[in-house]
Amino acid sequence: MQQLPGKLLGWYDANARSLPWRSDPTPYKVWVSEIMLQQTQVETAIPYFQRFMGRFPDLASLAEAQESEVLQNWEGLGYYSRARNLHKAARIMVSNHSGQIPADVSTLKSLSGIGAYTAGAIASIAFGAPEPALDANIRRIYLRLLDLHEPPGSKTDARLWEFAKEILPDSRTGDYNQALMDLGSAVCTPTNPHCQLCPLQIECLAFQRGTQTELPVREPKAKVPHRLVVAAVIKRGNKILLARRPADGMLGNLWEYPGGSLPEGTTDLPGALQALLEERFGLWIAVGAQVGVFKHAYTHFRITLHAFTCQLTDADQLSLPADFSWVSIDSLSAYPMGKVARLISRKIDTGLEL
Repeated sequence: MQQLPGKLLGWYDANARSLPWRSDPTPYKVWVSEIMLQQTQVETAIPYFQRFMGRFPDLASLAEAQESEVLQNWEGLGYYSRARNLHKAARIMVSNHSGQIPADVSTLKSLSGIGAYTAGAIASIAFGAPEPALDANIRRIYLRLLDLHEPPGSKTDARLWEFAKEILPDSRTGDYNQALMDLGSAVCTPTNPHCQLCPLQIECLAFQRGTQTELPVREPKAKVPHRLVVAAVIKRGNKILLARRPADGMLGNLWEYPGGSLPEGTTDLPGALQALLEERFGLWIAVGAQVGVFKHAYTHFRITLHAFTCQLTDADQLSLPADFSWVSIDSLSAYPMGKVARLISRKIDTGLEL
């Protein structure tokens, strides 16, 4: 294993991916990219990173922005708590750290949205600190190198962190960690790894024993629940009624069309939507034509959403629930939304009859 870092760095020098945050790896760019790469593949993150940098080129501009604008520039990338944590951490760094990204792991981990892996990646890549990193790609490589057939869990992770510290080179730790990320993405892939291209064949116990496709050991996938959802597109003049989701929940502070989940098997969707809005929000509506049916999969469940055009039966209703707002159709694009709500908005933008 002593030869492993040198072999890996040699491979990286010849095969490193050209990525926008690597061309000028400032601490700010490294931090933003690492947050984006949580739960997101590199190819997907690149255009979002470039757009985000165009609007928030430095820590100060991000800290000064309103959360709604940060969410709007994050829209489409998903896992919106990352954007809220990024914004919160930026403000903390401006107020408590002289507007600088901290260089040490312990301080980094005290900031919103930064765990052990992200702290190690930022410290090593941005500051050259001798810190290991352990993301899904690196974890998979180490499991195969050691031929570990242990189920995922804290015991396995502790062993992998210990190995990561032991094998860390004395220099170029940032390049070493990025080399592992690239190797896991291009060569030591989750299925059908390209072992013939790997520079670590000699060191890899799983390759020597022919067990590489058995690793990592995975827990059986649970059945993904399904939710039946309805939503109301309520129009008054040239405005649409939007509701903002609670800040501390899923899709926090994003805007959507008022509605909610129904019991599976509900057949009278218009009637159920009418009753739901009356009970949940105190809105009395008449339900019209269907706008569309939208399907989407989240991490732990999937939904089928039925959206309907609606009108308030009391057209002069002035008392609205908190976090509701009448928004002009021309302004819908300025309100940050989740994917399904945005699809409904685009349908409205194309001239949907309401």
